[in-house]
Amino acid sequence: MARPRPPYLVRQVTRHKRTVWYVRIGAGPRTRIHSAYGTPEFMAEYQAAIMGAAAPVKPAKEGRGTLAWLIARYHESSVWASLAPATRRQRENILKHVIAQSGDVPFSAVTRAKIVEGRERRKATPAQANVFIKVMRGLFDWALDLEHVSENPARDVKFVAVKTDGFHTWTESELDRYEAHWPLGTRERLAYDVLLYTGLRRGDAVALGPKHVRFGVFKIETEKTGTIVEARILPPLARSIAAGPVGAETFIVGERKNPMSKEGFTNWFRGACEAAGVPGSAHGLRKAGAVRASLNGASNVELRSMFGWTGDKMPSLYTKAADRVLAAETGMLKLERRQYS
Repeated sequence: MARPRPPYLVRQVTRHKRTVWYVRIGAGPRTRIHSAYGTPEFMAEYQAAIMGAAAPVKPAKEGRGTLAWLIARYHESSVWASLAPATRRQRENILKHVIAQSGDVPFSAVTRAKIVEGRERRKATPAQANVFIKVMRGLFDWALDLEHVSENPARDVKFVAVKTDGFHTWTESELDRYEAHWPLGTRERLAYDVLLYTGLRRGDAVALGPKHVRFGVFKIETEKTGTIVEARILPPLARSIAAGPVGAETFIVGERKNPMSKEGFTNWFRGACEAAGVPGSAHGLRKAGAVRASLNGASNVELRSMFGWTGDKMPSLYTKAADRVLAAETGMLKLERRQYS
């Protein structure tokens, strides 16, 4: 027996022999349903029409030649597969918005001016605007390599000027205050010591555990860049690990000694910082470690190895700043009056 049609659902065949569906309650207006009949998306649109809610956004068609089609092929490429998982997640979020906004647009119609428009729509969040430019450059670099396009429209689009990355760098007094509030033997102190004395990003810090350590040296492939970071477990961190509490899989754990996601860790660690009275964050603690290492004479090469950076841009920020501080200290000594015979 055929399944009865849901109430208020109207079927119509166009003059082109195409079946279309509408929802119409009584003599009210018709609401078109765009998704294929019988699919979950169809029922979601149907329910929204019945309730009088806004219909879900119509998925962009992946017809050949559209931006949605190009992005779908990009997702299938070796270039996409080679990206680090964290990078793919970041780019996927941007591309979802691109598809929702312009998925039906022919990718051949995407010009430099269109990329600039996309940047300007995101100008309130400069970091996101710059990520958008990077994502579009990557997409069209791949498309150019496969000769889908003849030029990269995002190539010469300028980034939005960002003075800082928005994360406060912990000061030495803030480090002291946190340590005084969270002593050895607390989860909060262990997390702090892992971040400070390994220089790892939060995603790698929450993954670090006994399996990564051998003969007092930890070795881990970083989530963001795939770079291998290998370094000695420093005495302060060794004492913190010994004091615990740690888990079987990871050093940083939840209340039940279970591993934590980096998102969950971020919120939890923010609370630990607030309790200690410091305006800190996991990334700001990583920056504090870079500052301390630079002031202690770490070179660009050493900083790259320690923090998993792939070029000299980031380490140079810290070594140059350290050079200025040290030069000022020695230079101040030359301001004193000297007696010459």
